[in-house]
Amino acid sequence: MFQIFKRIKNRGVFLRRLNLIMAIIAIFASIALFIAMDRTTKLHHQTHEITQNYFAWRRDAYNMQIASDYLTEQIRCFAVTGELRYLENYFSEAKDSKRREHALSELEEHLGKTKTITDLAAAMEDSMELMKLEYYAGRLTVEAFDLKLSDAPKEIQDVDLTQEDLKLSNVEKRERAQALLFGEEYRTQKENISEHMQECLNDLMADVGREQERVAQKLEEQVRTEHVLTVVLIVILLGTMVLTAWTVFRPLREAVNMIREEKEIPLKGAYEVRFLAKTYNLMFQSGVKNQEKLAYEATHDSLTGLYNRRGYEFLVQNVDWETSALILLDLDDFKSINDNYGHDVGDAVLKKAAAAILNSFRSQDFVCRIGGDEFAVIMLHSYVALTELIQKKVKSLNEILSQTEGIPAVSLSAGVAFGHQDQDKEALFKQADEALYQAKDKGKRSIVFYE
Repeated sequence: MFQIFKRIKNRGVFLRRLNLIMAIIAIFASIALFIAMDRTTKLHHQTHEITQNYFAWRRDAYNMQIASDYLTEQIRCFAVTGELRYLENYFSEAKDSKRREHALSELEEHLGKTKTITDLAAAMEDSMELMKLEYYAGRLTVEAFDLKLSDAPKEIQDVDLTQEDLKLSNVEKRERAQALLFGEEYRTQKENISEHMQECLNDLMADVGREQERVAQKLEEQVRTEHVLTVVLIVILLGTMVLTAWTVFRPLREAVNMIREEKEIPLKGAYEVRFLAKTYNLMFQSGVKNQEKLAYEATHDSLTGLYNRRGYEFLVQNVDWETSALILLDLDDFKSINDNYGHDVGDAVLKKAAAAILNSFRSQDFVCRIGGDEFAVIMLHSYVALTELIQKKVKSLNEILSQTEGIPAVSLSAGVAFGHQDQDKEALFKQADEALYQAKDKGKRSIVFYE
């Protein structure tokens, strides 16, 4: 062995041949690594594209739900207040904006005739069918408030009331219209639409999950390939350090500076350095996502998924209270449920209450759990004219919570305060809290508006 190294040192021929062999190996290894990295990049782009498509499709699906909820909100406001602007908003959405139709068209263009589209089409059909009932309620409201029929859209004018409804007084017609829009049949149809939407989202998530799993398997194979090729290059690097100093050490020093500055590493230098840079960048991006996840967990309640107290405090600092209302909801005698049935059943009741509250308000409203059995709803763009609408929402909530479904029935009480110009957020909370206190004094299922 000593004689071999002595011969290499004295003659140098073996070293030149070895360097040549190592150079050839390095060239082939570098080419292979470049191809692997290119494939990895394409797989990464494919994963990103899958995710972006999913977000876009989910946004389109949500637009249908938002548009449907908006139509419901406007026709209900019209039935409660008799103000024609709500009816105009309703038909502006239904005939001009057409967010539901546009969303369905976009999804059908990208997904084709899939089960997802079938579910969405079913939701669309249910929503269109529901509009017939809303037209009828709108005609009743026009009659109830003695509005000019000629001022109403043609669709309302074309509605024929039944002989029984024509004989009703204005007050009875108003009650009849509100019963149609807030009744069990209407709520059931809305729930059917939501179920179709949820099935659509579940199908989308399942399809995306399968595709991501397939790409992830390929990406894992590519990473293993890159690891093997990197090892080969590192071995060659040890024998050719002088030749690679300029293409390796200088980029490494720059990479160290980027890491210290908590920045992504630019893809420069030798292939192995680029691989390390890409790996770090992926880890760096993953760390950013983890921070975002932690931020979400810090502002949301782990049991119900609603905003927690910290999330509520953040919203309080950023909401325009001049055009918003604060509703404090408290479960009646919740302590007795924990005492009699245990905390597991109590948690189930809280989850049910949270889901019911979330589904009873608009998607633009914020629902928070600010205490053990205390919830807060921040209703945007709300004012005193919606008092009756809020009462109906609370009444509907108590009807839902009164159904046992394997867990004890429960009820809630509410205190409501409306914001106004130069409203102080702390004062508004005290007003809502005082109204809630008065409601609790009145007994279960009570609601008090601060005056």
